[in-house]
Amino acid sequence: MTGRQFAESLAWPPSKVSKIENGRQTPTDDDLRAWTRASDHDSELEALLASLHTLELQYAEWRHLMRAGHRPQQAQLMEWEQRTRLFRIFEATVVPGLLQTAEYARARFYESVRRLKAPNDADEAIAARLRRQEVLYRPGKQFHFVLPEAALRLRLCPTDALLGQLDRLASATHLPNVRLGIIATATEYTVSPWHGFWLYDDKRVVIETFSAELDLRQPQEIELYGDAFEQLAGVASYDHAARRIIGRVMSDLAAEADTSST
Repeated sequence: MTGRQFAESLAWPPSKVSKIENGRQTPTDDDLRAWTRASDHDSELEALLASLHTLELQYAEWRHLMRAGHRPQQAQLMEWEQRTRLFRIFEATVVPGLLQTAEYARARFYESVRRLKAPNDADEAIAARLRRQEVLYRPGKQFHFVLPEAALRLRLCPTDALLGQLDRLASATHLPNVRLGIIATATEYTVSPWHGFWLYDDKRVVIETFSAELDLRQPQEIELYGDAFEQLAGVASYDHAARRIIGRVMSDLAAEADTSST
C-alpha cells in the first residue's frame, strides 16, 4: 500500500503516516496499536510500545516539566536524592543546585522563568532547593562534585552574590562526605567537558539542555558517563588545592569590584 492508502485504511489524514514515518510526530499508544493491526504486525506491538515509553522517559521538554512552576520539579529531585547513596556530579558552567546559595539559586530560577516563560514561583523553588541540601548531612550518602575553574568565573549573578557562592563552595570542601574537585584553567583534559551531568548511583544519568532534561538508564550509557566522570575527576584538584583555586577566583573578583567602584 502507499502511505495514502494506509492512512485511509486507518481513517487518518494522509499526512499523519508521513509525519510518523519521518519522525515529525510522535505516535500515541493507540496509534501504534492501529498501525500494527492494519499492517498485520501485531507481534511487534509490545516492542514498539516499550520503545515509545523509553523515549518518553528519556526526553522531557522543560516547557512541559515547568508548566506548574519550578517547585514541583524540586520536589521530584528530592525523591531521587533520598534514594541515592552515591552522587557523582559534573557541571561545566554552573554551581550544582545542592551547593547553591539562595542568591545564586535565585538568579538561576529567574533565568529559567524568562527563558521558558514558566510561572514565577522562584521564592518557593529556592526554599525547596535549600531543603534539598539537607541531604548533604544525611549519614550513608557520598557526594563527589567536579567543576572547572571557568564555571566559578562565569557572571551568572551579581558579583557580591557570586562571592558568597564561592565562599559556600570553599566551606563545602570541609564536609566529611563531600569531595569537591576543581579543574584549574591550565589543566590538560583527558576528556572534553561537553556538558554537565549527574550520576545517581549506577542507576541513572540526568543531563540538562536548553530545551529538555535527558534521563538515561541504559547500562552502557551509565558506564560511558561513569568513565567520563572518572577522567574529569582524575585531573581535578581537591581539599587545600581546590580551596586555593577558589580563593584565587574570589581575589580576582574582589579586585575587579574594587576597581569598578573607584
